[in-house]
Amino acid sequence: MATEQKTASWRPAIGSITLAVIVSLYILIVANYTFWSRAYVYFDGHRPAFIGFVAGMIALTVAIAVTFSVKYLMKPVLIVLLLAAVAAAWFTDRFGTIIDREMIRNAAVTTSSEAGHLITGKFMLYMLLLGVMPSLLIAAVRIIHRPFPSKFLHNMAVIIPCIALIAIVGMGFYPTYAAIGRIHRDMMMTINPHFPIGSAIYYTATYGDNLNLVRQPIGTDAHQLPPAAPGKPRVLVIVAGETARGKEFSLAGYGRDTNPEMKARGVTFFPDVTSCGTETAVSIPCMFSVYPRGVYNYRKGLTTDNLTDVLGHAKVDVEWWDNDTGTYGVADRIKYKYLPDTRDPRFCKDGECLDTILLDKLDDWLANVKGDSVLVLHQLGSHGPAYYLRYPDSARRFTPDCRAADFATCKPEEITNAYDNTIVMTDQVIAAVIDKLKAHQDQLAGSMLYLSDHGESLGENGIYLHGAPYFIAPAEQTHVPMALWLSDEFASETRLDTACIAERAKHPASHDNMFHSVLGLMEVETSVRDASLDLVSPCRKPADKLASN
Repeated sequence: MATEQKTASWRPAIGSITLAVIVSLYILIVANYTFWSRAYVYFDGHRPAFIGFVAGMIALTVAIAVTFSVKYLMKPVLIVLLLAAVAAAWFTDRFGTIIDREMIRNAAVTTSSEAGHLITGKFMLYMLLLGVMPSLLIAAVRIIHRPFPSKFLHNMAVIIPCIALIAIVGMGFYPTYAAIGRIHRDMMMTINPHFPIGSAIYYTATYGDNLNLVRQPIGTDAHQLPPAAPGKPRVLVIVAGETARGKEFSLAGYGRDTNPEMKARGVTFFPDVTSCGTETAVSIPCMFSVYPRGVYNYRKGLTTDNLTDVLGHAKVDVEWWDNDTGTYGVADRIKYKYLPDTRDPRFCKDGECLDTILLDKLDDWLANVKGDSVLVLHQLGSHGPAYYLRYPDSARRFTPDCRAADFATCKPEEITNAYDNTIVMTDQVIAAVIDKLKAHQDQLAGSMLYLSDHGESLGENGIYLHGAPYFIAPAEQTHVPMALWLSDEFASETRLDTACIAERAKHPASHDNMFHSVLGLMEVETSVRDASLDLVSPCRKPADKLASN
């Protein structure tokens, strides 16, 4: 007993409510720079309302902390809140990242190598100084707890006034808060740790809803129309891009020549295309889905046949080669290869591979095509923040380029140079796909469709990377490139007018068009093909148009 008392005497004592207030203020001050910065700007001209807003947020955070000021529970809760707030602040303050449900979903499926580019030495130091060390102080102090009846009364003496203050301020400035909340919905999405923890709880609570789902078949009536004349197998290679922003393509008018190879091969470029989402976990299943962006959701994507299934119903051979983070259920029922698992030292290092690995076995695959086929090549593309790892020296056209995953160590122009080099790399990969299709033209009628899943922010308005909630996402994250190439044999067999397609490419398009346009390219007739979303079939000679829905 004496030893215990001596040990305890070295630990400072503090009241539970006092500790709750201190930690609450620490979190609000240290881990919410982005939140307060936005709030200050958004409340411009409404300073009394802003002061009330500050008071309300303090009251809310204190009330939450005091609610958990129970013996054996308080320390773990405060430490979790503090660490979550500081970790979220790193990404929010430096990259403009909003930790919503979809970002939580992305984090849950990310690879260790991908996560490694974000968990840098500076991040670890930041967490140590601002998260771990304060947490150790919380763990070290002795919290003075009153007997339960007294504790309950003292806690309520804090919680009830906090709730009353929130209500008074809320009612007093309701018109201002309602207006700012509607116009600037992003503001409350940056409050740490409230929003990230709420997103994690929601994701966890709904996770079970997406297990043991029953898939709904669609397009079971799908069948291919015969080619214009007996000929070679119709082959489409879909290059599913990663994190490519449309404005960075010289084919769309970008000032730098990032697409010399595609231009030399006469691809048809679609300059005005919008994505279904701002992260791979949304965009990939959505772009292969029959559902347009306005009605698509994750559950629908899991419970409904996708483009690969409908092609299979039509007896088209479909295969998927992946150099990214997976297919999110899209390729569950077709041939699938995850190329990083090969650990081929020619292309791979530390769990990631250059996209040239997608080309390595392509000649063999094309040489063995027996019937109409679709092959999906899923790129690692321009995935950040370690852009410099996405391209070899042969694609290092723009220098000096950022050679780090931590943007803080690089100048803005260096970040842009590195990113633009990834687009040069993609240009070379697409050109190689086209060249290989041409090399096998005696055996098949080839075509290539390139479409990126989403774009990327490179520091515009202080935002980096991607994953912003769609309703506030900048155009840099939703404007994506799309390109189509048809060999003469493919155009002849399908009787597609390439000049007509080039004219249609001048009009806006989106991920909504992909499902229906691929069916059109492969001449698959089915009740689920929406003719109004098919970009190519209207360019087929009238006698050979696909039947209308």
